[in-house]
Amino acid sequence: MKLHFLGANRQVTGSRYLLEANGKRIMIDCGMFQERKFQHRNYEAPPVDLKTVDCLLLTHAHLDHCGLIPKMVKQGYDSPIITVDPSADLAEIIMLDSAKIQQEDAKYKLKRHKKTGKKSKHGYEPLYTTEDAQKAVNLIEPVRFHEPVDLGNDITAIFHESGHILGSAFIEINIKEGDRERTLVMSGDVGQWDKPLINDPEFFDRADYIVMESTYGDRLHRDSGPIEDQLAEIINDAVERGGNVIIPTFAVERAQELVYFVGLLADADRIPDIGVYLDSPMATKVTKVFHRWCKYLEEEARCEKGKGADVLKFDGFKLVSATEDSIALNSLRNPSVIMSSSGMCTGGRIKHHLKNNISRHDSTIVFVGYQAAGTLGRIISSGVDEVRIHGENFRVNAKIAHLHGLSAHGDRDDLLRWLSACKTPPKQLFLTHGEERGAFALEDVIEKKLGWNVSVPEYQDVVELT
Repeated sequence: MKLHFLGANRQVTGSRYLLEANGKRIMIDCGMFQERKFQHRNYEAPPVDLKTVDCLLLTHAHLDHCGLIPKMVKQGYDSPIITVDPSADLAEIIMLDSAKIQQEDAKYKLKRHKKTGKKSKHGYEPLYTTEDAQKAVNLIEPVRFHEPVDLGNDITAIFHESGHILGSAFIEINIKEGDRERTLVMSGDVGQWDKPLINDPEFFDRADYIVMESTYGDRLHRDSGPIEDQLAEIINDAVERGGNVIIPTFAVERAQELVYFVGLLADADRIPDIGVYLDSPMATKVTKVFHRWCKYLEEEARCEKGKGADVLKFDGFKLVSATEDSIALNSLRNPSVIMSSSGMCTGGRIKHHLKNNISRHDSTIVFVGYQAAGTLGRIISSGVDEVRIHGENFRVNAKIAHLHGLSAHGDRDDLLRWLSACKTPPKQLFLTHGEERGAFALEDVIEKKLGWNVSVPEYQDVVELT
């Protein structure tokens, strides 16, 4: 039994693994590399022969976990993609939207480079097209939490709630060889406890091998008080200065959670009557998925019929899908809250809103989640004086704020809590999906507190699971 580490190794994005067991080749996740330092990997030839892969198990529908699936399909993959019901709907939205962005960015880059005489390292063809993404969607086979999925050759997979986003899962893979059975647990991304919309992470009591994310492996989430109080202070401050609040927003879960909290403030008259816009066709579609699969939401937040006002609706809130409506937001005269994807500012409409607000002294840019190294979001949030967007330089005059407590990732103590439920030590714990500093810091803590065998694989490492 072998495990190939093909992404998110000593860095955060690009989650991808290949398990070889009992004659089967099973891929777990296939995400896009988003850090600038590693984006070239998106264009490289696949590290394995995709035609030999029997199935793909998808933990959840974030771009860094599913964003390269359409490219897989473009390169010959045509086997099942297995994931939980809500993730099936969300992956469709994410992949089709990403394909559209790939095509638009390729055209925009070609147009811009013709003017400047510059040339692209990777050419002007998109990574994949909407046709490729639709072919990937057609391969998706949705399943339910906790129901064993037969992958053939005495291998089964069970999806369990990971508490990260709607439909997110950690996957328990059981492999039988004669009278022996081995268990591999793939964490995907592990969330926090006591979130307003998403259920708490579930636990497991044993595993021979564990692959776990380490995004916040070297830190704890800052306790800056209730999210409503932080958000009210940020919005009221910007309104008093006469500026906008621009929030780079992850379209899945983070956008909906923000809408929920802003709605609480609006309903309680804790912020002025201003326009609140979710400017993202993808986030708009995702919000509808939240309605469709409300039974998967945290019990108190379920949007069941007959319970009165919807938890994701309030006066002054508008979903923006059409391009012309998005452009019109640039000419708003009154202060507004504009949430737009992508959350790390790597693409999408948020770049246009940044261009129109980042040099304004009266506006505020609010970061609400992890910003991977090398992304535009990390560069802006680090406190630089000038930033480059769409080939132009802009002074950073806007106020930069951070909203703490909204991360969809568990911090160091959350990850330790999740692991500690395992009653017997695994043979090996592998830490992935984290920058080197965080992964190695978490490795040290786990070895000291739990006494487990821990390692931090490098990109394209292959490990024999004996």
